Amino acid sequence: MAQPLRVQPDPTDPRLTRRVTGLDHTGQAIETSVTVERPLTLYLNGQEIVTMMTILDRPEDLALGYLLNQGMLRRADRVTGVEYDEDLQVVIVRTEAKTDFEAKLRKKTLTSGCAQGTAFGDLMEDFAGVRLPETAQLRTSWLYRLLHRINTLPSLYLEAGAIHGCALCREDQPIVYMEDVGRHNAVDKIAGWMFREHETPEDKIFYTTGRLTSEMVIKTVRMGIPILLSRSGFTAWGVELAREANLTLIGRCKGKRFVALAGEQRLVFDADLAHVPEESAKHWRKNSAEAMGSSDAG
Repeated sequence: MAQPLRVQPDPTDPRLTRRVTGLDHTGQAIETSVTVERPLTLYLNGQEIVTMMTILDRPEDLALGYLLNQGMLRRADRVTGVEYDEDLQVVIVRTEAKTDFEAKLRKKTLTSGCAQGTAFGDLMEDFAGVRLPETAQLRTSWLYRLLHRINTLPSLYLEAGAIHGCALCREDQPIVYMEDVGRHNAVDKIAGWMFREHETPEDKIFYTTGRLTSEMVIKTVRMGIPILLSRSGFTAWGVELAREANLTLIGRCKGKRFVALAGEQRLVFDADLAHVPEESAKHWRKNSAEAMGSSDAG
């Protein structure tokens, strides 16, 4: 039985989507929903770190997760406050220890993530030598139930499109679902939530709608999560890094089909494919509800 999620976006929140008018391919006037993105400037103590484009839900989680995944905050660090000013669109993270990342900020490089996510040159230094534990497993019966449950969640994607989603899961149950205009933002929100809630990563599964790139693999490994799933495909460096860190990497998950290219030893093939249904077209999640011509898709 599916359990209620602890966190998920509200597709009906008027701050997250906007109705706009236009023309369709036949020249007919239409009204449709579009996702609203806004800038959010992140400060760590007194230092400006980055300005991100985001849908501005859960900015505190986004700020904490960004700092964790960029190595500017450690899980052992004491955070004394996270302050969000909606009018100024600023979030300030305060820590007990002093911080100074001026040199590190000069080393930042653009990555392939949409909305220009950033990764810093010394991320790979932290990544080197990490080996995720072998204790986790993924039963294929869990996998198929999990994909169906995630795919049928109410979402901003189905309401307006132009957005990525990520889910933190245990066995066949999604626990937390986050969305944002960039997949790296959605990942960081989950990392920040895990930090605040002291959620352990060893028994978790991470799902993303985005590609399985080096950035996605590095962030999943930094969070300590041993299994990463996606509907999308792989990059060669993403596969190489996953194998190096002993991360189970599974992509092209649609219907009965998936491909595992790293950490295959964690898979337990216990599902009878004859009883696994093919994915319904209305759950393909390639378009918003209105683009598919249905107001109740998903």
